[in-house]
Amino acid sequence: MAMIRCQLLAPLFLAVLLIAPFIVAVDVKYCDKKEEYDVKVNGVEITPYPIARGEPATFSISANTDKSISGGKLQIEVAYFGWHIHTETHNLCDETSCPVTTGDFVVAHSQVLPGFTPPGSYALTMKMFDGDKHQLTCISFDFDIGFASSVADS
Repeated sequence: MAMIRCQLLAPLFLAVLLIAPFIVAVDVKYCDKKEEYDVKVNGVEITPYPIARGEPATFSISANTDKSISGGKLQIEVAYFGWHIHTETHNLCDETSCPVTTGDFVVAHSQVLPGFTPPGSYALTMKMFDGDKHQLTCISFDFDIGFASSVADS
């Protein structure tokens, strides 16, 4: 019986070992530690990790709110070794189902980074606003872009 259990668990264990490096939960910091944000962020997962240039990467932000959110926007700023390099804005309802009801929800954004994106350490700051431009949360986290690229270097 123990042998059968080992045979059944071995493929599962192997799958976890192969998949685990491609998903990582990163440490999240609030922009203002003293602020009581309406949206509390529980964590951020990035897949695959490290991010490969020229390949899609998904940022999944697990959050919780006590207030219903009918719409709004996400403002994302990216820094490379401390230098601001990129800002973009997204409609909140394009990144999660709206209206966001009270309780847990996930904001997920996928993006392909250009093949010429330099590898290294990056920092992302995300601010979430409701439809009235009231800031619901502000978080930051670090991530890495690897040296691998699916785009052939010329």
